[in-house]
Amino acid sequence: MNGTTDQTRHQDRVWSVAEHLDDVLSKIHPLQPIELQLLDAQGCVLVEDITVPLALPPFDNSSMDGYAVRVADVAGATEEFPAALTVIGDVAAGSGEPPAIGPGEAARIMTGAPVPPGAEAVVPVEWTDGGSGEGPVLTMRHATAAPQDATGEVRVHRPVEPRAHIRAKGSDVTAGEPALRAGTVLGPPQIGLLAAIGRGTVKVRPRPRVVVMSTGSELVQPGEALGPGQIHDSNSFQLTAAARDAGAIAYRVGAVADDAETLRATLEDQLIRADILVTSGGVSVGAYDVVKETLTDFSAEEGTVEFRKLAMQPGKPQGFGLIGPDRTPLMALPGNPVSSYVSFELFVRPAIRTLMGLPDAHRPTAQAECTEPLASSPKGKRQFLRGSHDPETGKVTPVGGTGSHLIKALAHANALIIVPEDVTEVAAGDKVEVVLLG
Repeated sequence: MNGTTDQTRHQDRVWSVAEHLDDVLSKIHPLQPIELQLLDAQGCVLVEDITVPLALPPFDNSSMDGYAVRVADVAGATEEFPAALTVIGDVAAGSGEPPAIGPGEAARIMTGAPVPPGAEAVVPVEWTDGGSGEGPVLTMRHATAAPQDATGEVRVHRPVEPRAHIRAKGSDVTAGEPALRAGTVLGPPQIGLLAAIGRGTVKVRPRPRVVVMSTGSELVQPGEALGPGQIHDSNSFQLTAAARDAGAIAYRVGAVADDAETLRATLEDQLIRADILVTSGGVSVGAYDVVKETLTDFSAEEGTVEFRKLAMQPGKPQGFGLIGPDRTPLMALPGNPVSSYVSFELFVRPAIRTLMGLPDAHRPTAQAECTEPLASSPKGKRQFLRGSHDPETGKVTPVGGTGSHLIKALAHANALIIVPEDVTEVAAGDKVEVVLLG
């Protein structure tokens, strides 16, 4: 009798947003690091400090297409009285050992090519006649079309300073210098740096695999005609996109009908490719709430999912547990589109970011001036309203009403306005806390 009473009391408990989130994150741990090829590591979190093994650039090289020269040989050069130099060859990028430059000599050099021994500067081709014997040119003739330009004579029309147009060895980074720190999310510039210093693989925490499924016999895939009582499945698309935006590899499963055996079989099939399972719908108190029916009946071996009431609006009904042989986290969200999305932002996104090993798993927040009054916020519940936040003015304007089905308003919001549990009204001009969504 006492056991039944305790269970009923536990089911009647109302959790705060913070209590539910703390419980979720306490049971989720960063994924184990793995070694990945560079492009496979994009979006992952680095778990090791990377040190530069060699200087970048690894040698002095030209920043211009032009001629490698000695400074004294072109001192005082003008277009009227140019300095005439003997061209002793070409220096192209990757062409090997360049020729040495002696007095009165020059080598035609391309951008990125190593500066030849004896050269002290590079004269841009636009400051020369390009070997044509005429006035200034704008470009070099291609080597295959005019091979003779690699020899002969070039007239230089302007002097240069020492080291002009030369990128010095190590001017980007020096050998032994830190390149990237552990905890860095690898984006395109970081991948480029790793490639530049010769790293073919890198040790990272992999991006979490998130499987998203909607439940409901009324759901029809976008692009298909609606029958009586049917609606298009938006939640699975919205939540899959949100999971990808959070950094996960997300898989969308087609809507599952309100049938316990079908849902159970679908969950079992998806466990093999999931680090988190996310469902939407079927978690309230209705006779057809199949998620709650199915997961409440799980055996001890299958795992435990607890369904809770939260002191929040929207998103009161929530489910969370660990299922399957690997105790994969499952987060059961309500089915109304706004409730589902708000729940994702508050609970699922931080779980994904925790799996990635990021130190701050939460969306940033800010204080903003509310431009319109907010009335009738339920006492004892934390309310999350859609808002349009202007970072330049520091103001936020409510978008749409409080209905949890108003998905159009959600599409025009870039913030969530937080109304605390002990506040029932917000006057225009009052400061409010907002969650910044992008």
